Amino acid sequence: MKNDDIDQPPAMKIRQGIQDAMTYSLPDKKFEVSKIDLVEIDIKLDNLGWNFHNFRILNLTDIHLGQWINPEYLNELIDYVNTLNVDLITLTGDYFSYITKGYEKSLTDSFKKLKSRYGKFGVLGNHDHWMDASEVRNIFKASNVIDLSNDVHILEKEGEFLNICGVDSCTVCADNLDEVLVKMKKNTPSILLVHEPDFAEESSKTNKFDLQISGHSHGGQFIIPKFETTPFRGPNSRKYPVGLYKVGNMMQYTSKGLGTNSFRMRINCKPEITIITLKTNKKQKIDIK
Repeated sequence: MKNDDIDQPPAMKIRQGIQDAMTYSLPDKKFEVSKIDLVEIDIKLDNLGWNFHNFRILNLTDIHLGQWINPEYLNELIDYVNTLNVDLITLTGDYFSYITKGYEKSLTDSFKKLKSRYGKFGVLGNHDHWMDASEVRNIFKASNVIDLSNDVHILEKEGEFLNICGVDSCTVCADNLDEVLVKMKKNTPSILLVHEPDFAEESSKTNKFDLQISGHSHGGQFIIPKFETTPFRGPNSRKYPVGLYKVGNMMQYTSKGLGTNSFRMRINCKPEITIITLKTNKKQKIDIK
């Protein structure tokens, strides 16, 4: 997927220094549940087996650790996430912003603490590639997060299956959808993790995915009241910047994410933790004796 934002932005350390100054000059650096938008949505899938009915997926994205989200905040947020009783955790990129040094242990420790019944799965975002993709992959490995960069993990519950797929960041042209397609179990409900929401234009055309989960946009950090959309749209989040969309036969969900980029300000756009509950449209057979 071609785009115009492949190169690393200049003066990354200078940007981080400015952000640090902004962050530590502000008083409210602690996690508070009241300041998080816990978004819960149901997604109905025609081919989902009954054993995956009410399967709960929690998504975290765009932490941008080292900007206004500091290690203490992230640690407290993870403690809260672990109270939410979910089946699967997905991570959709941009864990760092402008530097990784000094924050690697915090991210590793936090990801290690994440708990779910069927595991933790992640893909990388553009900032992770700009910083150090290999370091992020090492953190995944150390914290038992399965790296789904251009890969597939097939979940099984009592003879029924669910494809959990991932594509690497298209902003830096690291995506390889063909590699994913050949690894998928056929005739199986499929979920795709990809950092950039506008990748839905490409993934939906395959007619192989039921749902794509993304971040990247931060919801524009400003949502127009009543319209529930944003005028601020960057590369690869212009078409699907926030919330739920139908793209062809596929559902696309774009989270507002947790952190911010460049400016800490969010207007009518709280940081977000998303829980997606899968529902089946299949009719259940009832044996009458």
